[in-house]
Amino acid sequence: MVLMRVTPSTPTVYIVGAGGQLGTALQAGSARVPDSVVVRPLTSADIDIADATSVAAALGDLAEGDVVLNCAAYTDVDGAESDVDGAHRVNVTGPTVLAGQTAAAGAWLIHVSTDYVFPGTPGASSADAGSAGYEPDDVRDRPATVYGATKLDGERAALAADPGTTVVRTAWVYTGGPDSLDFVGTMRRLEQSRDTVSVVDDQLGSPTYCPDLADGLWELVANGVRTPGSRPDAAGSVLHATNAGSATWFDVARGVFEEVGADPGRVLPTTTAHFPRPAPRPAYSVLSGRSWADAGLTPLRGWREALHAAIAAPDARDGSLP
Repeated sequence: MVLMRVTPSTPTVYIVGAGGQLGTALQAGSARVPDSVVVRPLTSADIDIADATSVAAALGDLAEGDVVLNCAAYTDVDGAESDVDGAHRVNVTGPTVLAGQTAAAGAWLIHVSTDYVFPGTPGASSADAGSAGYEPDDVRDRPATVYGATKLDGERAALAADPGTTVVRTAWVYTGGPDSLDFVGTMRRLEQSRDTVSVVDDQLGSPTYCPDLADGLWELVANGVRTPGSRPDAAGSVLHATNAGSATWFDVARGVFEEVGADPGRVLPTTTAHFPRPAPRPAYSVLSGRSWADAGLTPLRGWREALHAAIAAPDARDGSLP
């Protein structure tokens, strides 16, 4: 679907990766879309972000003041370990091509990234990592996975190609509907089919409800398009956007059971070693929300409150990691 520009001065927000979990949530969050913009969703059928010709065609009318919100990514964490070229194409080449297009047009690129850019070991961030979480500039060591490495390289490449790019990192994103392919949806189904469920209790992160993330991104967009012709305050920065607080997957699973009225004691703790995967999972990936608040943006609510909303939502959509 193509939404035409209303007037020459009306900014257009292009949602790249519109068919994915986050892209779908952004379109569903119409109540948060600024009245002054036109939304143009682009799925993988509309644009190949790693192909300059495809990008030029899909964004042919991109103009100063427009926004490209890139939600597209290669997110198969395990698959990336053996498909390095495929992950690099989408996660590095893609943002580079998009950033070149926004730089040439004077548009604003908002690029969504991930907690996997950090090494994932407790105490690796500045000051008080164990409680506050990683700050944006705490990236010092190379990520432990191909996925994380390509996402980090993609961030850097986008900022190099267009210094006005805003990178927004998030973590542990879920939609949570009963048919969702994410962790929360999976726990809802397992509660129905198993007496007990064993869940890892040695990975600590920042669970993030996808509609909350989408609302936050729309607020970011609104703050940037209120003054046409001026540089958005967040341009050229890296921000973290997750629901507040931290939890292990075990904590989240117990929360799901509680929300559906089941006995949380049926969730049993285990360790990552019991679930070997091709790509190592970070033991610690909590993201601090300080940068988001410092940018004048509304902090996302606590993860437990968000989980309650996800389970209660009557129209939770299917989805996988963004």
